[in-house]
Amino acid sequence: EGGARSVTDEGAVATRSASHILPLASAPSSAPSGHLLPRGEKEGKVAFARHLRRNMTDVEVKLWQALRGRRFEQFKFRRQVPIGKYIADFVCFEKKLIVELDGSQHQDSRRDEIRDAWLKSQNFRILRFWNIDINQALDGSLLAILDALK
Repeated sequence: EGGARSVTDEGAVATRSASHILPLASAPSSAPSGHLLPRGEKEGKVAFARHLRRNMTDVEVKLWQALRGRRFEQFKFRRQVPIGKYIADFVCFEKKLIVELDGSQHQDSRRDEIRDAWLKSQNFRILRFWNIDINQALDGSLLAILDALK
């Protein structure tokens, strides 16, 4: 069964399902590059985010279908959103919640730790899901997102 991973204030990583929290050895990252944007002007950042929106993975499309257009409990989500020098997969600005989808290539990523620390300093909360969680347990993943929103 899938679960959401989040980084606690103490830096520990946990998996959350509807009923419990389990510690994990490490957290995955948000994308192959952690969506770290190259230095450049705002236009470059916007163009890169647009590129990511047009080239979403199958797993991102699957989750987006559930979150888009206020379909998910009337919460507004945006996808592939520039925040500072990073791009978040999905964001609900109303609740300052970022949802990230990660492949196994991001396990133990120092870039992700730095990225998450900066996003947390901007008062965002971050939920991370492995791609397989969305593919095999979308309903459980959506329950974890709903729990975080409420």
